[in-house]
Amino acid sequence: MVDSTVFATEPYMLQTRTRLEAVLRKQLEALPARAPRLREAMLYACLQGGKRVRPTLVYASAAALGGPLERADIPACAVELIHCYSLVHDDLPSMDDDALRRGKPTVHIAFDEATAILAGDALQAMAFRLLSEPSLAIDAQARLQMIHLLSAAAGFEGMVSGQSIDFDAVGKTLDVTQLQTMHSLKTGALITASVLMGALSSERASPSQLNSLRVYAECVGLAFQVQDDILDVTSDTATLGKTQGADQALNKPTYVSLLGLEGANAKAKSLCEEALTALLGFDERAEALRGIARFIVVRSS
Repeated sequence: MVDSTVFATEPYMLQTRTRLEAVLRKQLEALPARAPRLREAMLYACLQGGKRVRPTLVYASAAALGGPLERADIPACAVELIHCYSLVHDDLPSMDDDALRRGKPTVHIAFDEATAILAGDALQAMAFRLLSEPSLAIDAQARLQMIHLLSAAAGFEGMVSGQSIDFDAVGKTLDVTQLQTMHSLKTGALITASVLMGALSSERASPSQLNSLRVYAECVGLAFQVQDDILDVTSDTATLGKTQGADQALNKPTYVSLLGLEGANAKAKSLCEEALTALLGFDERAEALRGIARFIVVRSS
């Protein structure tokens, strides 16, 4: 059974979200004011709320290995910049054509389509600039590994291919294996990178620990998407902060359409258990990672 004490995780998530947003704001506000509308759009894209699950996973993974949170600040910021860029581009009229994100008008609605495209481009580039800063107090080899992980997760090997498969799958029938492949790329790749980057920031991760964390992350990433599919059916627009029923309206294949609501719920819980099993070799410092896995499958937005 999934532990029902999931909400003990919420204070930790609030703490890391507050920390991340302070770092994110500082980095964005430090940008030169030479293109004020673009800078404003970038701030809008990044600081309009959100669960911040990916950067929280960076912090939690670092903590699981005894790493100080300040060493995880820039990796967490880089991950969130990539995530925000992906949301801006996913919402564009030529993609999902969404008007609502985190309860607010999407960037292309609040500004314009060209500004939204440029803001996404700039956020993506900024993520890699931050990780490559010579002043960053993380070993150069570890930073190189992070850049490799994040670029793979964000590019053809990850998110971009996943989004392409998702786009091509509209109106088509996928089996569970094909759906899992799509979401492992579209959603899971960045979540896996988040966990591994947090571990690398600690500079204390052994190969076996990294392998266990990868298994954990892959399970959590897939569980996150299964729960998203469930909420697209069971929640409402006000709670979600985005248009409810959008996947169904676009005739996209989902875990609910393939497995039914009961089957999708069972799949999410099974993935949560697999994630927790992957952490059996970790001590109490990994409790935040355990709590996040439980939170993901009971969240309502």
